[in-house]
Amino acid sequence: MKLYYFPGACPLVTHIVLEWIGKPYETERLTREQTKESAYLALNPTGAVPTLVDGDFVLTQSAAILDYLAELHPEAKLMGDTPRERAEARRWLSMCNSDIHRTFGLVFGAPYFSGGDEAVAKVLVAKGIEKLKSFFAIVNERLKGRDWLAGHRSVADPYLFVLLMWADAKQVALPGMEELRKFQQRMQADPGVQAALKAQGLI
Repeated sequence: MKLYYFPGACPLVTHIVLEWIGKPYETERLTREQTKESAYLALNPTGAVPTLVDGDFVLTQSAAILDYLAELHPEAKLMGDTPRERAEARRWLSMCNSDIHRTFGLVFGAPYFSGGDEAVAKVLVAKGIEKLKSFFAIVNERLKGRDWLAGHRSVADPYLFVLLMWADAKQVALPGMEELRKFQQRMQADPGVQAALKAQGLI
């Protein structure tokens, strides 16, 4: 099994999950230029990361990869044992992937989406950050009395951790969101998280 990634980008979520699963895997660090080359485009036509290769099976899109790994390794208990537990894990995975991650796309990609118009880019960033804060407030409330988003450790937790890393990198202030910061500290101390961060040269 092999994971293609950029350091600190969303494949870090999969990297952490692979550490939690504890089975052998490989990684390949890419440059943005390499993702546009024909060899990589044959694996992932979008020219994006992550891509996971498991034998003759090639899978793209973070949510699909995380779901696949959880299904492949039920012993890791990263999706839940009951339909309701699995639904909760997928709900918060979707929140991270479809809402928060997508909104970060506006913040990171403002120059592209604005067509190079600096004034429009500033509006996109400001509105994006405003929306991010509203999403993080929902997650902060969810974490009250819980160590994990779904109520048990799941694939949603490393996704939230990576999103909080991005928030810090883009100086998205989250005042008063103490539950998020406690969660971030717990994750930061996790051996699997530490191993993935070290492997990607992030600590």
